[in-house]
Amino acid sequence: MVREQLEDDIIEGRLLPGAQLHADEIAASLNMSRTPVREALQQLESSGLVEVFPKRGTYVAALGVSTMMEMFEVMAELEALCAGLAAKRASTAVHAELAQAMSMCEHEAQHGDVNSYYRANENFHHLVYKASANQFLQHQTLQLKNRLKPYRRMQLQINHRIGQSLAEHRDLCNAIVAGDAGKASAAARCHVVVQGQRFTDLIALIRERAVPTANAIQTD
Repeated sequence: MVREQLEDDIIEGRLLPGAQLHADEIAASLNMSRTPVREALQQLESSGLVEVFPKRGTYVAALGVSTMMEMFEVMAELEALCAGLAAKRASTAVHAELAQAMSMCEHEAQHGDVNSYYRANENFHHLVYKASANQFLQHQTLQLKNRLKPYRRMQLQINHRIGQSLAEHRDLCNAIVAGDAGKASAAARCHVVVQGQRFTDLIALIRERAVPTANAIQTD
């Protein structure tokens, strides 16, 4: 329960990259002993969401720029593979689900609320992963997606990014429904990869939102 609570707080952005985690404070807030909190932090360290620095403490993992870019590159290829397979394998029923998810994204985009749009966006992506009909690929993609979730959510706070994201979703959805694996893969890759101005804007926003202690724990 403790691990899942902390994991949600990190992934949903309530605990920012670089924030220090104090076992005593967490235990007190949850009205429990330190033991399950320490065990939860050890599990989060294993998953990469938390970093432990001897004599300095435990922190929400803050990715260095090069590491983050490498992870986004891999993420883009995983999503492209999911989309290509979805275009080949998705049934008419799945097409209807994607269309419904697309409509929800459009609805939330009109309101411009980042959190609401992100939830609709996440549902759309999960349907694409599922439509690949490859459970191993789906698991690996979700695992990396969760690791990058704080940064992908942050991207949506950049001016006009929600509108751009929605347009990219349309291209991806149309390619899958048309059964065009090449276009679907290209659309997914373009949607996820961070480069050019998108990269510059994301780095600027990360620095703006950085927790002060994070400066001391950037490792690359």
